[in-house]
Amino acid sequence: MIKNPEQLEKKICSCTAAMDKKFSGAGGKRAVVLCGGTGCLSSDSKHIREKLERLVKARGLSDEVTVNQVGCFGFCSQGPFVKIYPEDTLYRLVKIEDVDEIVERDLIGGQVVERLLYEDPQTHEKISRQDDITFYKKQKRIALHGCGAINPEDINEAMGYGAFKGLMRALSMDRKAVIDEVLAAGLRGRGGAGFPTGKKWGFAYASDSDEKYIVCNGDEGDPGAFMDRSILEGNPFAVIEGMMIAAYAIGAKNGYFYIRAEYPIAVNRLKLAIRQMEELGLLGDNILGTDFSFRAHLRLGAGAFVCGEETALLNSIEGKRGMPRPRPPFPASKGLWQQPSVVNNVETLACVPFIFREGVEEFSKYGTEKSRGTKVFALGGKVNNVGLVEVPMGTTLRELVYDIGGGVTGGKEFKAIQTGGPSGGNLTKEYLDESIDFDNLVAKGSMMGSGGAIVMDEDNCMVNVARFYLDFICDESCGKCTACRIGTKRMLEILDRICDGKGTLQDLDDLEELAETVKNNSLCALGQTSANPVISTVKHFRDEYLAHIVDKKCPAKVCKNLMQYKIDPNKCMKCSLCARMCPTGAITGKVREIPFVIDPDKCIKCGTCIAGCKFGAISKE
Repeated sequence: MIKNPEQLEKKICSCTAAMDKKFSGAGGKRAVVLCGGTGCLSSDSKHIREKLERLVKARGLSDEVTVNQVGCFGFCSQGPFVKIYPEDTLYRLVKIEDVDEIVERDLIGGQVVERLLYEDPQTHEKISRQDDITFYKKQKRIALHGCGAINPEDINEAMGYGAFKGLMRALSMDRKAVIDEVLAAGLRGRGGAGFPTGKKWGFAYASDSDEKYIVCNGDEGDPGAFMDRSILEGNPFAVIEGMMIAAYAIGAKNGYFYIRAEYPIAVNRLKLAIRQMEELGLLGDNILGTDFSFRAHLRLGAGAFVCGEETALLNSIEGKRGMPRPRPPFPASKGLWQQPSVVNNVETLACVPFIFREGVEEFSKYGTEKSRGTKVFALGGKVNNVGLVEVPMGTTLRELVYDIGGGVTGGKEFKAIQTGGPSGGNLTKEYLDESIDFDNLVAKGSMMGSGGAIVMDEDNCMVNVARFYLDFICDESCGKCTACRIGTKRMLEILDRICDGKGTLQDLDDLEELAETVKNNSLCALGQTSANPVISTVKHFRDEYLAHIVDKKCPAKVCKNLMQYKIDPNKCMKCSLCARMCPTGAITGKVREIPFVIDPDKCIKCGTCIAGCKFGAISKE
């Protein structure tokens, strides 16, 4: 049990020395770590680790090599990863069959397995060190501190990487001084709205209620988003520490983690972290000999997107249906069980320990004047380097897409980037040199959101993109308010008609009017921002809407009902393969005599014929 700051300090020093020894290879011992994030685990990372452990033991290397799991490396499109210290050698796209070669050539022979190293796409140079890869060069890990470096299931490794130093310092300060420090750092909520974190804490601090709560919002529902999940999987101790600092500041004795049940690895590691902290006395009564007592509780969400809205989340924790509450009163005055409550998302709380461990100046030197620090993005879509990235605020969209993301796949033309998930908007190439910060993205018609960033290229139909997000919103709307419940459904129906070639110019006018109505009259942020994909696509890609409505064509050749499949008679080799593959018998001709043709009335536009034709004779128009 750790009963006072002196004991914690001694423990941290011991763990830090152990971690330094691990990274430096002191004593001639090498450390092998493997990514233990969801993405890599789904690609056999667990079995790769098990085989490594077996081979290390079988080859008598147990006294010379340790094998362990860590959190997400971020570069998801290149996983699974195996990293070897102290050389800092990073192997990517590792398969189970590669393990024997890594053990024999590297761990025993001392030679790098070059074919498993990352190859720079521009210079074709093989790169062995993680920090030398372009993907990582412009990143700064604050919220992701420890992810990819520590075993997330070992509190000793977390301590060896700085855990609880921030808590120890915060507990030595006056509660109001803690809030002032967060205000001075300029930390804003990373859940989407960007509200000043210290100000939110101050509202709850000002209440004289005997019972207060701190709530961690881990209900990450944006399509393609995995920021909070990766933080919880990679370093749950940092999030708990941030929650404890917040609880101390506002005078709360209990905290609730609200995590969606679809994140089993994150949930299990969080449970393990809480148990380890309780065993050491870092959670419970009179923590570190102070009058601060705190307990952490876990509640699982059923995957409702609306529960990312803080009042709907509070209802869900209370066992009620996840539907938003009218505001005011705000949660800081009447929240969980009508008591003052602060709701911060995972990334926000993960940033808090850094501020108290490294100092306000260190945190504030990253970012812009009004958006300090860093932001984690789940970068996906039509981009070469798909993954989890953390960049200083003020980084441009061009740097995100091209320097870190490696550009658009297949060398195709960049069309737009959707930031903020279903709540955000599309930003076109004219905005590529705009800086990423809360206020600037909103001014340009999008938003930061929780951090989803989906890149689209010339092959994306922007009308269909808007339809995709509206379809998602309609499914996730709680139905409490008329504007969202009915308005989003009517917008989706209009988009369906336009994509099917049945839209009119009146539909386009109605769509714009409905979008503004839903935006201005919905109860919560889900409804208020639901029209953003429609508003931004109509604004930037009106010509695509007009092509669907007037010309009855989809320029990107995505909308099925506006496409026709045709066979070029000059390229047709009369082999009949396409006819034999067609599931509806829409293709006719005569082998080696008459070129084949497609009957548009029978064609279901499944694309089987195009995929099967070896001569490129079939095209979409």
